[in-house]
Amino acid sequence: MVFLGPTLSEAQARTYLDAVYRPPVGCADVVQAVAKYAPAAIVLIDGVFGQLPAVRHQEILWAMARGVRIYGAASIGALRAAELAPQGMIGHGLIYRWYRRHPLADDADVTVPMAPAALGSRALGDALIDIRLTLKKAERAGVIERRLRGDLEILARALHFSERSFSRLLAAAENNPGPAGQLQALKAWLKTGTTSRKREDAVNLLTYLADQKINRSKKRPTHAFELTDSFANDMEYYNMIDSLLSKGT
Repeated sequence: MVFLGPTLSEAQARTYLDAVYRPPVGCADVVQAVAKYAPAAIVLIDGVFGQLPAVRHQEILWAMARGVRIYGAASIGALRAAELAPQGMIGHGLIYRWYRRHPLADDADVTVPMAPAALGSRALGDALIDIRLTLKKAERAGVIERRLRGDLEILARALHFSERSFSRLLAAAENNPGPAGQLQALKAWLKTGTTSRKREDAVNLLTYLADQKINRSKKRPTHAFELTDSFANDMEYYNMIDSLLSKGT
């Protein structure tokens, strides 16, 4: 079972891996997936945040304690995998490795605003990590100089993630003194030169899993799962809500 949205559409993902696809993961979704479908593996790529509770570390640990292999990449999946690698969650890709090396890196570096699930959870902006890597690519291609790249990275980080995109970045840059010629060259180059490390990491993980025969893990987790009162109460609440919804209440 794969949870994804703005990083990669379901139609695109299915060309790499035959799986059950769900919208971006939120709180209690992992528990409900395990309880209803008993998957051998769950892949976390995208997740909800802000207005809705994000997927909790405790429910991932709960699922792994039941033998479910949990993989993460690209976005919130990379974040949770970096945080829970010592407990057995499996991370994949450059972004995952980045967060493992830099545990204090900002979560917002991979965050993008997205449309509701009913509209396909498509991205409504660009992640800072993709903007930075694209700017580095532009510098290597000789489109912009290092100084301008650094200035643009500072401007991009100053934008709130909900408003962060290449178009807004260029608009902000045009309001600041700088080499107009390079900005125009960058604007033209971006039409074909943009790169998305988030998408690459997601595709690489799905491609990797397509070649694997995955069964539930029979190994005991290295860290025992402790069922706290808080987690138990939360799961009871979410199960009650799910039961009511399934009855049309």
